[in-house]
Amino acid sequence: MIRIRSDLPLDRDQLNRFLPWLIAFMVFLSVLAVAGMLVLHATASKWDRGVRGTMTVQIVPSNDNYRDEARLNDVLTILATSPEILRYDVLDNNELVRLLEPWIGAVAGSGELPLPKLIDVELRSTAMLSADALGERLTERVGGVSIDDHRVWLDRLVRLIETFEALAFLVLLFIILATVGTIIFTTRTGLAVHREAIEVLHLIGAHDLYIARQFARRALGLGLAGGIVGLFLAVPTIWALAHLAQTLDDRLLPNIQFGVLHWVIMAALPIVVSVVAMLTAKVTVMRSLERML
Repeated sequence: MIRIRSDLPLDRDQLNRFLPWLIAFMVFLSVLAVAGMLVLHATASKWDRGVRGTMTVQIVPSNDNYRDEARLNDVLTILATSPEILRYDVLDNNELVRLLEPWIGAVAGSGELPLPKLIDVELRSTAMLSADALGERLTERVGGVSIDDHRVWLDRLVRLIETFEALAFLVLLFIILATVGTIIFTTRTGLAVHREAIEVLHLIGAHDLYIARQFARRALGLGLAGGIVGLFLAVPTIWALAHLAQTLDDRLLPNIQFGVLHWVIMAALPIVVSVVAMLTAKVTVMRSLERML
């Protein structure tokens, strides 16, 4: 791995040989957790951008087809004369059947089920038209019309994603705590093993801070070595997961592409872990030496 010169024979410690691999595993999980949080955030942003400024107008069917066509024309006239609306598209029955078949089966296209008329409406970016306001405007002239701005299910999905993001953050926090605990254990074990050498250093005038720096530098080197290994293991894993996501339906899943900032954040994790290991070892040694004296 990485060898750091020390006045204490820390290289001979058996536990230090396994510490880099433990840290590599911790960094591997940390990178995956951070990548998961970034993907979840991108998914929520994509859904929000896709739904914001859009509405769906539903015209409930009646027993009179001619009356339904007249109601549809009235609704289209109102939408065409509304300055807040950028575009609107009427979904044909074939597309509506395709959307309903996964939920209700073949009965959707049997002709026995009365299908409503759906109109996909997109508002202008500067428009301040709410679903209630558009609904009042339509119901003044046309009956049996409902407006859906998709906010109900979108808010639920966003809350679900935020829950998963919180869980990923907790996983990351637990990983950091486990890393700190591992460093504390190995550092205290090293102090016990090298107790006689530490006493000799004290006799020749070495201060506690000097001894703590020996352990801190060692922890920094081991943490950085393990962190780099964990990062190199995590990168192909993320690439494989991103490739797998591309084979799925991209209407729900975003195109998983990390920007420069995202890669910088993930690449900085080994450095962060190594610094945490260094500070943990230093604080542990200082407190342990105070009790030894």
